[in-house]
Amino acid sequence: MSVPETGIALASCPADLVELVAFRGRDADLGQLAAGWGATLPGRSTVVASAEGLALSVRPGRWLLLSPRATPGESAARWTAACQGCGAAADLSSALAAFLLRGPAVAPVLARACRLDLDTFPSGSAAATIMVQVPAILARLTPGMLLLTPATTAQHLRDWLVETSRPFGLAQDSDAAVSDWCGESST
Repeated sequence: MSVPETGIALASCPADLVELVAFRGRDADLGQLAAGWGATLPGRSTVVASAEGLALSVRPGRWLLLSPRATPGESAARWTAACQGCGAAADLSSALAAFLLRGPAVAPVLARACRLDLDTFPSGSAAATIMVQVPAILARLTPGMLLLTPATTAQHLRDWLVETSRPFGLAQDSDAAVSDWCGESST
């Protein structure tokens, strides 16, 4: 992905998204199970990258796992089978859209509509917020800012990002791959 020297690059990020939910009192068990599968379930308000993909948490006892696209439903089915007794898995691949924003102008652009103080939002942080009247989850990664939003409002948010980023030198790029972040340490 090329980023203008003073601007911002915007790319869609096709991914499998699975939400894991721990049953009451079973957070540690679910964490151990995930570790056995090569995934780390991070603490609340954080994101971590591993060889398997990204994991982030913005609510207690719940994690979003992003991995490279596979056969539809495959990731969720794998986690559903693995979580028996300690949690549940739901496929959110069609429910959420993911974007990656990179470049020096990301914070000024997002600050126009984001309720978070992005100056105090370090790499490895994740948070749920509202942007342009749309729910969003932001995660700061080494290569940029990951933005997750409901698929039903994703076009609205993308259009807003395009219009707002234009004065900053927007470069729309090809799709970004989750595998580009796998294996790096985000925390």
